[in-house]
Amino acid sequence: MPTSFASAQLALDLVGVFVFALSGGLVAVKKRFDLFGVLVLACAAALGGGIVRDLLIGDIPPVGISDWRLLTAAALGGLVTFLFHPGVERITRFVRVLDAAGLGAFAVAGSLKAVTTPGVSPVAAVLVGVITAVGGGVVRDVLAGQVPEVLRRELYAVPAMLGSVVVVVAAQLGSLQDWVLWTAAGVVFALRMIAVRLHLNAPTPLRSNPL
Repeated sequence: MPTSFASAQLALDLVGVFVFALSGGLVAVKKRFDLFGVLVLACAAALGGGIVRDLLIGDIPPVGISDWRLLTAAALGGLVTFLFHPGVERITRFVRVLDAAGLGAFAVAGSLKAVTTPGVSPVAAVLVGVITAVGGGVVRDVLAGQVPEVLRRELYAVPAMLGSVVVVVAAQLGSLQDWVLWTAAGVVFALRMIAVRLHLNAPTPLRSNPL
């Protein structure tokens, strides 16, 4: 990865890891998991998407299991939730805001790493960005025994895809800069919060009348 984007990549990853660790920890607490279970679910939510991203683009071993800074951020998020979950639960609305911020951070971080990896096509880079953003949440929900929220909540993957597209198009035009990355993350965040506020959902199948 070009040195000019290394700090932005790390910052985006750390933001995404910590806030998704909080969301994973909250799910575990609500399921009455013990400390180990809370930490596992927090780390799954925080690191799952990034691990899948790195496996897809051939970055082995994935930074999610080799970078102590990301592992520490994930464990810290899980520990904070375990120790202070009554307080965290009282600010569930704020956690949703953090979740939207994490979605934007991971979508941009995933697509950024993909476009700066030789041999990854633009379409693949967009898909990698989306998978990075939603993958951890899917792993979290599967481990918790529930339908992944990305399949049943307000628009979630769509904002992530749009943010990834912004990064990839900027890279193709040769105009990829730090301010573009943070703007793309802000766009994802704004679209996600609008979807939550207005209860915007992707189209669902029409109900058929019983015979």
